Amino acid sequence: QVQLVESGGGLVQTGGSLRLSCAASARTFARYSMGWFRQAPQKEREFVAAISWSGDTTYYADTVKGRFILSRDNAKNTVYLQMNSLKSEDTAVYYCAAGYRDSALESSTAYAYWGQGTQVTVSS
Repeated sequence: QVQLVESGGGLVQTGGSLRLSCAASARTFARYSMGWFRQAPQKEREFVAAISWSGDTTYYADTVKGRFILSRDNAKNTVYLQMNSLKSEDTAVYYCAAGYRDSALESSTAYAYWGQGTQVTVSS
């Protein structure tokens, strides 16, 4: 069982930045691919970014490419989502996820464990 705890959400103005963190309880954290998804009110959950277990490969949704950067520190069992140039449409609850697969990481089915989410609100 893996527990994931997100932090770093909050209220920010358009154009601002936030860094989300996701701390994992797993002793074998380095074996998991990690992803971030988000869900805005009355919308489906959507893929944001993912990183392979080794950290060598990252994937981004087109909507965040060039603005968000995903990284991981396996020594600290933590992944970081640096969000820059935030827009009002980035407002959502952001969820961290962990999974065993190392492909098709844009799909929520790649992940076995999910965090509780952290709210990000971008005001104009």
